[in-house]
Amino acid sequence: MNYKFKLKPYKHQLTALEKSWNKQTYAYFMEMGTGKTKVLIDNMSMLYDKGKINGALIIAPKGVIKTWHEQELPTHLPSHVENVTVLWQPNITKKQQASLDLLSMTGTELHILIMNVEALSTVKGKEFAFKFLNSHSALMAVDESTTIKTPSARRTKNIIKLGKMAKYRRIMTGSPVTKNPLDLYTQCEFLDPWLLDFTSYYAFRNRYAEMKTLHLSGRSIQVVHKFQNLGELSDRLKDFSYRVLKEDCLDLPEKIFVKRHIELTADQKKIYEEMKKKAVAHMNGKVASTMTVLTQLMRLQQITCGHFVADDGTHHAVASNRLKELMDVLEETEGKAIIWAHWQRDVNGILSEVKKKYGQDSIVDYYGVTPQEERQPNIKKFQDDPRCRFMVGTPSTGGYGITLTAANTVIYYSNGYDLEKRLQSEDRAHRIGQKKPVTYVDLIAEDTVDEKIVQSLRKKINIASQVLGEELKSWI
Repeated sequence: MNYKFKLKPYKHQLTALEKSWNKQTYAYFMEMGTGKTKVLIDNMSMLYDKGKINGALIIAPKGVIKTWHEQELPTHLPSHVENVTVLWQPNITKKQQASLDLLSMTGTELHILIMNVEALSTVKGKEFAFKFLNSHSALMAVDESTTIKTPSARRTKNIIKLGKMAKYRRIMTGSPVTKNPLDLYTQCEFLDPWLLDFTSYYAFRNRYAEMKTLHLSGRSIQVVHKFQNLGELSDRLKDFSYRVLKEDCLDLPEKIFVKRHIELTADQKKIYEEMKKKAVAHMNGKVASTMTVLTQLMRLQQITCGHFVADDGTHHAVASNRLKELMDVLEETEGKAIIWAHWQRDVNGILSEVKKKYGQDSIVDYYGVTPQEERQPNIKKFQDDPRCRFMVGTPSTGGYGITLTAANTVIYYSNGYDLEKRLQSEDRAHRIGQKKPVTYVDLIAEDTVDEKIVQSLRKKINIASQVLGEELKSWI
């Protein structure tokens, strides 16, 4: 391949480029940690080198757009590619507006606009993306493309419409199917509505899913009973996608999974049993929605973490052994560790306790309330500063698009129900650059919903799509 790489690609990355570089539409279904971002940047640079594009619009989750801007593009974009790169800001200063205006000016440089996917739900974001695509011969790429899997979502509709203006289109994700195969439809529709030979989501659904009717609160709803013709779907995807798993292409160290059991305190046991009885009573005789069931499970899991929400909406603390168990695990841990927690309340408690024992510089955070301007410096500190041994965050915020290979221990203080977030957060440490085996520690309250959640996630079962009302008793 006649192209000057900034960093030499791995064999599987070169294969992805050879298959895709000049195709109008392509999907990089490359597992987390295999370097799909590098592949996209090289693909973009190749098209620019050959005079086929002069612009690139990159759509990514909010939590990773700065990583694209400050880390990925500087690392992989060759020095000979002159570029103007701008990070979209919804509330912009005059200086930032001047940067955005540069993208509308003519020139020989490659103009790169990075936008968070949430911005495409807004009129302002959609209009600016339209203006950019209208003035450039562009490649448009959606990073973590499962963010557009919902056909009815405004951002999905807007991104699909905008995609028609781009000369080249790419989607990227390690997990194209997060809940079920129907997730694929709108991702592929963005690339080209005719790739799968279906003109509507419902036609696609009828081909690959068998539906059944549930009666809920006096109305009828359709839910998936089972899937069908999946071999055919897999064959169709091969024509315009490249799938690679880490075990197929990388000599990465092994993953080791460990469970640490926690006994509930007497207060926790009492409150848990009371809440469990209420949950069962609530479900008896009803056909419950998945969301209702998950709400009940969440309330029970909160109790196992040492807090709960009462019927009147007030938040209460309850004596728990979980934080003490975490501190015991940290005491036994050599090297650096990531701590993932499902609730912000737990993150705050962990931060306080770790700083008290190990000092202010021993830990950084990456969760909802971490200011945007601190997130990248916190990652750098964790990766490079020997004084900083721990990072704590929530998978929903810190589980995407960041590299944390300084850690060889990952602790799940509490788990959520989303399989994709679990897999994403696991692979922040287990990716290119990791030299040591990675140990994953799940803290589990015995004889509670904790056990079921971890069991399902370990088996790669999405809880939200599996748990229905009639199955609730077996979970709690």
